[in-house]
Amino acid sequence: MQVTTTAGDIMTSPVITVLPDASVTEIITLLARERISAVPVCAPNGILSGIVTEGDVLRPIRESVSTRRDWLLGLLAEGEELPDVFLEYLRRDTRTASDIMVHHVITADPQATLPGLAELMTTHGIKRLPIMSDEKLVGIVSRADMVAALARNGNPRPTDNLSMIAN
Repeated sequence: MQVTTTAGDIMTSPVITVLPDASVTEIITLLARERISAVPVCAPNGILSGIVTEGDVLRPIRESVSTRRDWLLGLLAEGEELPDVFLEYLRRDTRTASDIMVHHVITADPQATLPGLAELMTTHGIKRLPIMSDEKLVGIVSRADMVAALARNGNPRPTDNLSMIAN
């Protein structure tokens, strides 16, 4: 008899979360310290509000965005001095989790199977799934969790059909 692996078997729990008013600086620090690539955003009552990923944090500092911001600041400053307080405000990132989070979060329940989780991830192009039970966040499953579960279950064996390239 084959035992079916579920989200509840492989999820990370408890889940590291942030409140909607967490600053981007706090989120960046948390992601780096915990070596995670995303963090769910939960209201004080524990209800999932959204999720913030590394991509969400990095999006505003892409080169094209920085170039436009610098151009705009140049236009504003041409011929006139802007107060230092105003310039410091523009330099400081005042966004919060609720400003940058993805609001529509795809979730699964603890009984979801590996094929079901894989289908959700590939269909929606996501890298992690918050696991919900009774409208509460109980865990999270990442692609790495899925790959590790497949390796543990022998699907496929790492040495099958692989070759090593010598340097």
